Amino acid sequence: MTETESLAYDVVVIGAGPVGENVADRTRAAGLTTAIVESELVGGECSYWACMPSKALLRPVIAQADARRTPGLSRAVQGPLDAAAVLAHRDYYTSDWKDDGQVQWVESIGADLYRGQGRLAGPRTVEVTGADGTRRVLTARHAVAVCTGTRAALPGLPGLADVRPWTSREATSAKSVPGRLIVVGGGVVAVEMATAWQALGSRVTLLVRGEGLLNRMEPFAGELVAEALAEAGADIRTGTSVASVTLENGTVVAVTDTGDRIESDEILFATGRAPRTDDLGLDTVGLEPGSWLRTDDSLRVTGHDWLYAVGDVNHRALLTHQGKYQARIAGAAIAARASGAAELESGPWGAHAATADHAAVPQVVFTDPEAASAGLSLAEAEQAGHRVRAVDVDLSTVAGAGLYRDGYKGRARMVVDLEDEIVRGVTFVGPGVGELIHSATVAVAGQVPVDRLWHAVPSYPTISEVWLRLLEAYRDN
Repeated sequence: MTETESLAYDVVVIGAGPVGENVADRTRAAGLTTAIVESELVGGECSYWACMPSKALLRPVIAQADARRTPGLSRAVQGPLDAAAVLAHRDYYTSDWKDDGQVQWVESIGADLYRGQGRLAGPRTVEVTGADGTRRVLTARHAVAVCTGTRAALPGLPGLADVRPWTSREATSAKSVPGRLIVVGGGVVAVEMATAWQALGSRVTLLVRGEGLLNRMEPFAGELVAEALAEAGADIRTGTSVASVTLENGTVVAVTDTGDRIESDEILFATGRAPRTDDLGLDTVGLEPGSWLRTDDSLRVTGHDWLYAVGDVNHRALLTHQGKYQARIAGAAIAARASGAAELESGPWGAHAATADHAAVPQVVFTDPEAASAGLSLAEAEQAGHRVRAVDVDLSTVAGAGLYRDGYKGRARMVVDLEDEIVRGVTFVGPGVGELIHSATVAVAGQVPVDRLWHAVPSYPTISEVWLRLLEAYRDN
């Protein structure tokens, strides 16, 4: 029998994705000894199956769409994308699914990496089982941080296992372009992957249970994205659910709730996420396996003064950049508590409070057109009890938009708090707006008064001039 090795650290981090890496970076910077445990690739979902590969697939798609509507370029880019080159570009950005570089980074900050399945084995204790069966017990003097993220949630459909469905992982790592692709879902993964594979040569059918796309954003965002996808050739069917799937002579056959039969080479289910907590030993500390981990704003799990849940696993804001933000907050809170600080800066926007999770979350959907938002939508602001007014601007009226691309279509909305005279939320939809959204994030997170924004002069002629148009619309109505 292999002897179990026991080691002690100040902090133990379970999960070496971008969130876990950032927690470890912050605790090491504070002088705390830190172990980090990973069962797959160091760098996690974002580096190998989500953010990086999906954006590497989408960048040529969006660049071609812009070029096709730019005088002097349009005739030169009418042919199809070089799919092999795009997939090779994707492979480069995933480091061919090798994590050597990320392992070196972990070593460079002085954290100790343990490969294997990490499970809680009681308070402040993590047991790591390696692929070869070796076992180590890591004890944390101050904190254990769970940064295990999420996995794709698949529906319990008849015949699903037989068709070997794609999830986001297969959609971002596929080695060839399917001739026909069914995409089930209407959220971010669904629309981004529909955009990418349609442009790479697939005939995409998008099946959406709801009445539109991107239902967590302002309604016009999904409408403009749907219009563009349809123009590109995608078949979008809203109000449609999949009743069953079968594999017939190598062909995927999906039958909808209305009885329609759709044949395809692959089927992607982008129908939600579930927390990776089912095999984490949560029951050893009084928590339910498979559950989301609820936290306070310092990311400490409710009822456990030593346990933190950071990133998607806490269900606060399922975005990589927001998880990394939480990691910075959690790292600072762990360090402060370890040093014996009597009180934390836990008030809104304090050093130890992830306030942006509630009030200033930014997001970009990398479709054509791009959809980007920061803060609250009009509906969210009203539901939160704010007295607000929304002002809308047609982005095509801005000089910079017309210069960016012929036939520019887009829209902007600013949600203003009528009592505090600050911006609660902003949404942009249109080509190139992904690089515009940080200005909105600064305005929302900084709670910049509208009358001060009037003095933030946008450069002419840029798409950013939409800020002036929004402020004028607010003042004039």
